[in-house]
Amino acid sequence: MGALLLVQLGLAVVALVDLHRRPAVAVATGNKWIWVAIIAVCSFIGPILYLAIGRKQAQTVDQPVAGRRRSSTDLADALYGTDEKLAQR
Repeated sequence: MGALLLVQLGLAVVALVDLHRRPAVAVATGNKWIWVAIIAVCSFIGPILYLAIGRKQAQTVDQPVAGRRRSSTDLADALYGTDEKLAQR
């Protein structure tokens, strides 16, 4: 019985720490308090539900093409936008 209690407590701690560190836009409902209530009230199932369906998947980031050298103009455009975008402001 003690081992089951430790697993339950461990899952709740992991879920709550992950929920705290994750921005609200990366949570399935967009509201962290709903997930805090689910994790707290549904003792064993709540943390499992959060870890399984409550987190949105991380957005993939485009990786630069290997071997391609970037110029200072490419870097400036990436930071500040292209000349066309600046002219629209």
